[in-house]
Parts: sequence; C-alpha cells; structure tokens
Amino acid sequence: MKTFAIIPAAGRSRRMGRPKLLLPWGTTTVIEHVLGVWRASRVDRVIMVVHPLDTRLAELATAAGAHVIGPTPPPSAMKESVRIALAFAAESRPQPSDAWLLAPADMPGLSAATIDALIDAYEAGLRRGGQASQIWAPRCRGKRGHPVLLSWSLADEVPRLAAHEGLNALVGRHPVEYVEAAEDSVFEDFDTPEDYERLRARHGL
Repeated sequence: MKTFAIIPAAGRSRRMGRPKLLLPWGTTTVIEHVLGVWRASRVDRVIMVVHPLDTRLAELATAAGAHVIGPTPPPSAMKESVRIALAFAAESRPQPSDAWLLAPADMPGLSAATIDALIDAYEAGLRRGGQASQIWAPRCRGKRGHPVLLSWSLADEVPRLAAHEGLNALVGRHPVEYVEAAEDSVFEDFDTPEDYERLRARHGL
C-alpha cells in the first residue's frame, strides 16, 4: 500500500502579518519541523503545494524531503491546492486501496504516532476484507482533528466538488472511523501572533 501526505501551504498568512511557516519552532522553522514529523511517519511521499512567490518556503520544504509544487496561477483555495497535489500523485498510478492523508501545514504539534495510527487502522480494515472504511481521522474529546486519511478511491471526488463546497463536504458524504488521540494537538493550528505564542508556550518553546 502506498500513502501520500497532501499538505496545502499556498496561503498568504494575512492574519499573522508575516509568513507563519517560516517562524521559529525550537531550533528550526515551523515547516521544517512539520515536514520532519511527516518524514518520520510511515507516509511514503509528502506533496506540498505553495504559492509560486514563496521561494524560501519551497527551498526549505524541498530540503526537508517534500515534493513541492508552486503552480501558476496560484491556487485560489485549499480545495484547489489539494486537487493539484492529487493530480501529481496520480502520475504514480496509485491503486484504489492506497491512501492520502490531508492536514494543514501549520500544525507543529502533529505527531508521527498519530499519523501511523491512522495508517495502521486503515490497513487493518483492508486486511479484514469486505467493505473497509474509506476515511479515518483522529478524535480527541469528541472532536475530529487532523490529519484525515482517505482511500485513494475517493480522490476523483475532489475535482467534482461544487464551487461552494469545501473538502469537509467530501468527508461528510462518507462514514468516518476514528482513532482516539490523547492530545488536542490534532486540531492545533495557528493564524495569529497570539495563536503562535500560545502554541509555543504549550510546547515549552
């Protein structure tokens, strides 16, 4: 089974006021830390979509082991970034039972253990045979988090989403199975300087 991490990162960090993925995180940057977690997991390939003007972000992400796409014109929404990344992944001819995992790039609390738990649960369902669950997600205190794992068989539904529909609409059309997560880092992202400082404090940085 092949697995692809899809990381949309073409936003402009307007509420942060500066490129949030280049901010410090420990001894490195947010994006280098996040990609290090993905590379430490069982995911086979990491695909990240960036704004074509974000050359420094693209350089760091490439050095961290991601395949970086900077489409022109830039994606207008996360859904478009995901569609572009899936089209690239499709060139390697995934099987319907392969999987793709989706999470924002600004989640430095994400853990390889959570990623691997989702892959393990999905694989276990495939081994059992029958109609395996096509979507898995972590859950903490009853709230769904990231990343979300989807069977490759659902990738073709992304381009067919209506203009007003986001990716949550795709998840809402199919049953979701959950892996229980002990930490609320599965829904920790940040958009403002206050969010960033709060996360840094929570992680002892």
